[in-house]
Amino acid sequence: MDLETFRPGSGLLEPRAALRSDAPALDLNGTWRFRLSPVADVPDDFARPDYDDADWDDLPVPSHWPLHGHGAPAYTNVSYPFPIDPPRVPDENPTGDYRRAFDLPGGWTGGRLRFEGAESFARVWLNGHELGFWTGSRLPAEFDAGPWLKPGRNVLAVRVHQWSAASYLEDQDMWWLPGIFRDVTLTRSTADVFVRASWADGRGTLVFDGEGTLSVPELGVAGLEAGTEITVEAEPWTAETPRLYDAVLTCPGESVRLRVGFRTISIADGVLLANGRPLLLKGVNRHEFHPRHGRAVTYETMREDVLLMKRHNVNAVRTSHYPPHPAFLDLCDELGLWVIDECDLETHGFGQVGWHGNPTDDPRYADALLDRVRRTVERDKNHPSVIMWSLGNEAGVGRNLAVMSAWTRERDPSRPLHYEGDRSCAHTDVYSRMYASHAEVEAIGRYEEEALDDPAEDARRRAMPFLQCEYAHAMGNGPGGLAEYQELFERYPRLAGGFVWEWIDHGIEHPDHEYAYGGDYGEPVHDSNFVIDGLVFPDRTPSPGLLDLKKVFEPVRFEFGDGVVRIVNGHGFRDLSHLEFVASVQVEGETVTEHWLDVPPGGGECKVPDVSGPDGERWLTVRAVLARDEPWADAGHEVAWGQALLVRHPARFERSTAALVNGGAEITAGDSAFDAASGRLIRLFGIDVEGPLLDLWRPPTDNDRYGGLEGAWRGLGLHRLTHRVDAVEQGDELTVRTRVAPAATDHGIWATYRWTFDGGLRLLLDIEPTGDWRDPIPRLGVTMSLPRTFDRVTWFGMGPGEAYPDTGMAARMGRWSATIDELQTPYVHPQENGHRAEVRWADFGAFRVTGDPVFGMTARPWSNDELTRALHRPDLVAGDRVHLHLDLAHQGIGTATCGPGVLPAYELRARRSTLRIRFDHP
Repeated sequence: MDLETFRPGSGLLEPRAALRSDAPALDLNGTWRFRLSPVADVPDDFARPDYDDADWDDLPVPSHWPLHGHGAPAYTNVSYPFPIDPPRVPDENPTGDYRRAFDLPGGWTGGRLRFEGAESFARVWLNGHELGFWTGSRLPAEFDAGPWLKPGRNVLAVRVHQWSAASYLEDQDMWWLPGIFRDVTLTRSTADVFVRASWADGRGTLVFDGEGTLSVPELGVAGLEAGTEITVEAEPWTAETPRLYDAVLTCPGESVRLRVGFRTISIADGVLLANGRPLLLKGVNRHEFHPRHGRAVTYETMREDVLLMKRHNVNAVRTSHYPPHPAFLDLCDELGLWVIDECDLETHGFGQVGWHGNPTDDPRYADALLDRVRRTVERDKNHPSVIMWSLGNEAGVGRNLAVMSAWTRERDPSRPLHYEGDRSCAHTDVYSRMYASHAEVEAIGRYEEEALDDPAEDARRRAMPFLQCEYAHAMGNGPGGLAEYQELFERYPRLAGGFVWEWIDHGIEHPDHEYAYGGDYGEPVHDSNFVIDGLVFPDRTPSPGLLDLKKVFEPVRFEFGDGVVRIVNGHGFRDLSHLEFVASVQVEGETVTEHWLDVPPGGGECKVPDVSGPDGERWLTVRAVLARDEPWADAGHEVAWGQALLVRHPARFERSTAALVNGGAEITAGDSAFDAASGRLIRLFGIDVEGPLLDLWRPPTDNDRYGGLEGAWRGLGLHRLTHRVDAVEQGDELTVRTRVAPAATDHGIWATYRWTFDGGLRLLLDIEPTGDWRDPIPRLGVTMSLPRTFDRVTWFGMGPGEAYPDTGMAARMGRWSATIDELQTPYVHPQENGHRAEVRWADFGAFRVTGDPVFGMTARPWSNDELTRALHRPDLVAGDRVHLHLDLAHQGIGTATCGPGVLPAYELRARRSTLRIRFDHP
């Protein structure tokens, strides 16, 4: 049947640019009639205009039918959810029939039906006449409707099959969601144009291909003919300065409005350049996604994405792994983002069968792959934001890449070509890798990467810029190692930066789970929560990872010296005149003075005035904020910040002691008490407490799970430690000698608690490992529990958000306050979260904890075990205790879900150490 054809379509008009025309058009979005069948082989009599669809359902277009009660979503990352037997498809093939009646305005003649996207194979009828079919789910398709339109009522019918031969080309690590999910339009526009606007030596060059004449009033251009090249006094377009010029193409029967940006992308001496300057991509990968609508995203959602990116110092997007809705690229032009525009192609699942039969190397798929890249380039060719074409993603290697590459180079030689999957880079202009380690990235930056077997190919690749098309897998808590990657990108000119994977958690709103992920709809084949791997949560709330990324991507750097701060401009294409700089001094986290700095546009040194004030730990904070409104943020928006310690007042505990009283069952210290048999603290200033006890476990992060550390920790038994009390000795201090160890191993920790009392309680916990501890451990600290009445904490330390050894760049020193609930980070898949770092003191109202010098703090309304067991956030139910963790150290986070694990500097090894903390009554 047609579903198993290798042809990309029939009846299709030639692809053309997405344009804003004044030609008459009818918006056919809205409510359609819909029927779902479980198989593809059903009669097509529904296409008749007089067909009775009274018993059908209503379905909005654009949308995905599984998100409206027809079938269910399914998620896989790599695996195809059907047997790998191209071009064959399963008999169980959900098929959606759509009908839409519309009235044609009087005097209407001719027209084209344009579909922006439908997954995965669609046939279309107009008034009972079949116009053709198309594949390429995320690409436009146009049909000539003119001969079949009639005055008055017209009936449009579309049949969409979920599975087809084309499905083998669309294995793109996302939910499988069929349906007409982008706009449908009847338009009388036929215009096409390719505007080529370059910039060099301070001037712009303009030429275009197509019918009609071009005018750019602001530049004094009027009636420019196709093929005529002119030079104009134009300002360049960059992501930092997205200068656009309104243009009008006047064609027979219509006028087309364009926004032209002048810019040139080039490569010289292995460096990627924009307008002759080095271009450093600070990017993210972006799937189209909304938690209720899937890939049927609205303009408002697209704009929200771009604004969030700009406000978090992101300057580039890779459209993983298909062209986005065309309006998204309009926004990138307008607000300023560099874009790698990727073709709708991924065949990842063939890797599980050794790439046998891979469509990328199957000549029967050549036309389909060429069709996809043609439709990508033709649709998006006029966008200045698009700086590279990407042939696809994780599709192996093969002869069809050469076909795609050759056509694209001929059609548009102005943009470099990208493709990651071929290490030889035979068909690309940049060397791209994903999830390369820091060491490999540095080797590439130094031109010391592993050589290719062919010397000529190796020399060609070494002359290319390098970028990480995916890195720093942002799944759950993390990613770690961001700052170290960025330092490498900025140190070596060959490194053009990269794109963090990825922008958003693909959690689908769910009545029981809050957000669903793979397996929550009963899929027999799925990849669990691997789809929950974004920098923003499903509702687009920034995660701690995005806040860290904003800090790492800052376009301003602060270097502090004795009485001065040096401000360094890190922008590539603008100075600092759009920013204001404010310096403030905080003592114990409270601001005592604030003043503005006079910073030259190019940056430079500024004196920091001496400030008198109260005693305490003193910090200087310098912030760069927008001096005036920008299209993407209001004046006052913080772009960058830096901090420096001016005066440190460490909390050194005195050794004075007061008597501990042995009362038989209890040893009391004022209104605090210890169990006499075990030596454990049971009452703190009259408060019922449990602990503190040595703890080595943390609820595993996604990186711990996927990277294998959780398995190692469970194998060692760190989640089920036993505590043996060897001695309770009372003198001037209470000494409790214990051994902490898991069953079935000779590994252990000698843990000696030394308590003294002088109105407050001071704890020195000496830790000494025994045995051969080969693997890193999760944490090193103590845990205790309090009544749930303790609902708020104020602390002086890093904040306001969480921080771990290789994360938390967004955390700054200050005084912060939060409820226990607010301390939790709402990861869709529950895991270790909420750790506050370098805490000097934490005040819980009825008592204060002080570190000597610092400690890490986590406070939760559930235990480690409860958090470890939870699969979704609703699984977590607050109990009647607050579980407080006071830590000496934590294992780093890394990115081992997909990529390297924790860098050695951030690994936590069992070692001799001492935790010093003090409890005081306010």
